[in-house]
Amino acid sequence: MTKINALPFTVSKTENFFDRLGDYVGDVFYDILPEQGYELRDEQIYMAFQLEQAFKNKRTIFAEAGVGTGKTFVYLIYAICYARYIGKPAIISCADETLIEQLVKQGGDIEKLEKALGIEVDVRLAKARENYVCARKLDRVAEITDNEDIIRVHDEIPDFVYDYSSAKKIFERYGDRKEYPWVSDETWEKIAWDPLQQCSTCELRHRSGQTLNREYYRHAKDLIICSHDFYMEHVWTKESRKREGQIPLLPEASAVIFDEGHLLEFAAQKGLTYRFHSETLHNVLTGYMGQDVREESLYLIEDILTLHEDWFDLLGSVAIDVVGSNRKEIELSDRMLAIASSLFEKVEKLLDQLVFDSEMFTIDGYHLKIIEEYLEFYHYGLSIFLKEDEGIFWLEETRDTTTLVMMPRLVEDVLKKEVFSKGIPFVFSSATLSQGGDFSYLANSLGIDTYDSFSVDSPFDYEQQMKMNAYMENTKEDKWLTIQKQMEQNNGSTLLLFSTVEEMDDFRIWSNQKSWVQPIYFEGDQEISETVRRFQENPESVLCAYHLWEGLDIPGEALTQVIIASLPFPPKDPVFKAKRKHAIDPEREVDAPYMLLRLRQGIGRLIRTSTDYGIVHLWMRKEERDTYKEVIDEIAPVTITWD
Repeated sequence: MTKINALPFTVSKTENFFDRLGDYVGDVFYDILPEQGYELRDEQIYMAFQLEQAFKNKRTIFAEAGVGTGKTFVYLIYAICYARYIGKPAIISCADETLIEQLVKQGGDIEKLEKALGIEVDVRLAKARENYVCARKLDRVAEITDNEDIIRVHDEIPDFVYDYSSAKKIFERYGDRKEYPWVSDETWEKIAWDPLQQCSTCELRHRSGQTLNREYYRHAKDLIICSHDFYMEHVWTKESRKREGQIPLLPEASAVIFDEGHLLEFAAQKGLTYRFHSETLHNVLTGYMGQDVREESLYLIEDILTLHEDWFDLLGSVAIDVVGSNRKEIELSDRMLAIASSLFEKVEKLLDQLVFDSEMFTIDGYHLKIIEEYLEFYHYGLSIFLKEDEGIFWLEETRDTTTLVMMPRLVEDVLKKEVFSKGIPFVFSSATLSQGGDFSYLANSLGIDTYDSFSVDSPFDYEQQMKMNAYMENTKEDKWLTIQKQMEQNNGSTLLLFSTVEEMDDFRIWSNQKSWVQPIYFEGDQEISETVRRFQENPESVLCAYHLWEGLDIPGEALTQVIIASLPFPPKDPVFKAKRKHAIDPEREVDAPYMLLRLRQGIGRLIRTSTDYGIVHLWMRKEERDTYKEVIDEIAPVTITWD
């Protein structure tokens, strides 16, 4: 079959694009795909008709389709054809890197579609900054470390990166986290981009992996695939980047697909955060003091730095650890607010002084702009901190830095204006978008006033393919021992899901004291797609994870058992504490919906095709069973055997 790059069907001047698209989609699902060995699914046909209306009318649609309905093929076909019709790429925003991998990996959904339809799809990945190595940071660390993984990464960096000669060079893309699968997440943090790096003034910025990869994906013709976090970073920074003479992170799109769209609100909140690192203000103002500034400004800077240090010392002294979260809770006090108020006034005064000082000494205009922009950023953050009940605040601490994070409590107003008013098709796709068929909870949280929606069930015969047992946890030791027995009896092929990284680490410590027949892979020990590949290729292995409740797609004998070590409630961190504070019934409006949605996703990892089979083991405490047994029975795809 000849591969084509234009529309896979013809449209004459007298024909309507959507009429011809409908004819083509009908041919695909009734003829072409069945001829290629794919099942004809009524659920797919129904979803295709619904999506056609959304694209035709440029509407937002919630497409809730159970596992096995083939929803990915449906939205891919519409996204590709519409992108070619409009002349702009469609953006597919996924919950995380695992889901992205399912789309683009060898043998993944896009490759399958290309082979079945005889087309070539120009698909490119747009990844968050944390997914790229920082060449400058790596070069410094490599000089002083004996970590062989870091040295190996440094050896694989292309020669042109550190070559400052005038010889003509050919720049090629490099530095993606996926290129270094042997590196653990902990080690990667030491060499990857981080917020303390001043990319705008870096001498390597035009040859960094991040810059070169961005230049590449911006020219995609059909699809750009990114994470929800990255899409939201694009939304929040688009206007500021334009003001600074920079190109937005993503180009204008013909349509946007949100795969696992129920997680978009969390990404939106995360993307609209303001992060204040304890050292950054000191670094910025020290550079300012090095200029020939007036004595009045020097005294003002010294006051600001002293107050800033006192402020962070106070924040650190009252921060409270939260189990299951790296967000430390802080209680606002009168003294804390008084320091912030004084800082606000002095930074405002310094911004005024900057205008006068810039006229009295020679300073590079670019650096002057950086100082001014950071002070404005800091000043605005202080204004949020001082407003009552508008923001959520927490502290994050590492060995190197302390970070105050501020996030808006509500994002729906911003999303309504900046995203869902654009007059293009938006498609939310997931098996879990509604609560009992009601989509209003998700729509309201995202600022979506008008939308279309539909739900189709999975075509799988769960009663024949799946068993599900529930257990009460008496002691942690007894639970771990029983889980060990369950993994051994199943001869591996097990996904063990934890609610938090702390819970997974507890099990890791316990398991290290035991002897195991099956290999056990832990999320974070290597790049995630490499970990998943090793698990999938070794059917006798066990995969322990805390992020893979969504997106993991492993059909067949490699995964025949899912063990859920605890009910996945939201953490009791500042974000969810704020949600609970503003809910009439926090348990019913916040905790239970989050837990049940995530639980449905975790259960959904087991049966991925009509020939899959297996068992789900679910663990909980007695009081949780007493409270949630009825609603868990309702969302389970099969009758649960309660132990």
